[in-house]
Amino acid sequence: MRENEAGHCPEGACITCSDTAVACKVVALLDDDLAIVDTSAGAEEVSVALVEARVGDTILVHAGEAIAVM
Repeated sequence: MRENEAGHCPEGACITCSDTAVACKVVALLDDDLAIVDTSAGAEEVSVALVEARVGDTILVHAGEAIAVM
């Protein structure tokens, strides 16, 4: 996730760290069960450790963690 110098996301929270789950499109898979996703606020890095996501999939993300493939 994008963080500022204090270790917190700018403006309080990334869109995928908010209190609601967000549908995001996977644009790249990274090492260590991470992915880059496209959100309405731009690209963010999230964990895909709990799902079997592929590039192009739409995933449901809550608190920086993919919880379902849609």
